[in-house]
Amino acid sequence: MSDAREGRPLKRRLYVDTSAYLCMLLAEEGSQRLSNETDGAELLSSVLLILEAKRNLTRLAREGALNPEQYRTCIDRVEQDVSLLVLRDLTLDLCRSNILPAVSTPRSLDLAHLRTALWFHAAEPIDRFITMDTSQEQAAKELGLPVQEHPVRNAEPSI
Repeated sequence: MSDAREGRPLKRRLYVDTSAYLCMLLAEEGSQRLSNETDGAELLSSVLLILEAKRNLTRLAREGALNPEQYRTCIDRVEQDVSLLVLRDLTLDLCRSNILPAVSTPRSLDLAHLRTALWFHAAEPIDRFITMDTSQEQAAKELGLPVQEHPVRNAEPSI
């Protein structure tokens, strides 16, 4: 793809939810594929990604799944990644919206991600909504967001 006006390639616009971000951050199964896909792309998300990521890292550390050094490294990485992401605030307009998937009933924070992705998509189409959560992917499909199914998925993310 290239931008005819500027003569340079267009950057892919990818919306990354927290499950996909944590998959990459924690090098979980599927992380290499996601890292390859997101490399060089414009990464979009809600500010909720930062809240959810830090909360989940704290939970994992408290459960003993992350040692103190791993925890600090991950928290530092989240802070560094803020500058690499285009983040949208959770606003009253997003909360008051009546937009819901036709069949699915997403959890509140999942719905906030979906509405944020739709906001980005309306401003300039996104190339893909990336999630590791099959129910979130289904809800995104129902809302008309571009998704791509992958064989390895979690029905319920650990977040």
